[in-house]
Amino acid sequence: MMLSDTGLDLIFRNARTHNGWLEKPVDDDTLRALYDLLKWGPTSANASPARFVFLRSRQAKERLRPALSPGNLEKTMAAPVTVIVGHDLRFYEHLPRLFPHADARSWFVGNDELIRTTAFRNGSLQGAYLIIAARALGLDCGPMSGFDNAKVDAEFFSDGTVKSNFLCNLGYGDPAKLFPRSPRLAFEEACQLL
Repeated sequence: MMLSDTGLDLIFRNARTHNGWLEKPVDDDTLRALYDLLKWGPTSANASPARFVFLRSRQAKERLRPALSPGNLEKTMAAPVTVIVGHDLRFYEHLPRLFPHADARSWFVGNDELIRTTAFRNGSLQGAYLIIAARALGLDCGPMSGFDNAKVDAEFFSDGTVKSNFLCNLGYGDPAKLFPRSPRLAFEEACQLL
């Protein structure tokens, strides 16, 4: 089985990074459906280190405002939802339940470099799954850096165990505010067949 061209267009070929948003809310059921899709994407030892904070209220967005770069401020404040995609540095505490066929927790305890690398890599993968799942559900996305991670972490993850990675605006994009599509590298520029 494979996705139809329509599905591939929706998720990849016609999908765009949005900078402007229609005034149409994203409801709780859609955000729950989004997570229920993205959680099935593979991670190392099923570690699932990503943590997602969905900011929808004006009050929550105001807490984010001081961390945003000027170029990301207006579009983020206008987006129906902004997701903080982070990774939990104590993800391994859940491994006895998530990966019960081995003592995977012991692989990480006391190995700070392995913890950081695994959490960041797999949290990034889960952030990409979030984008794919959102597009599959008909949402538009605006993933971005351009914010102060330390400020976000202090405001939203004050216990220090979760670190922010990137932000992703979600909603229904305004096609009139899209930039022209940028080119991509050709297969020969980015790939090798050995």
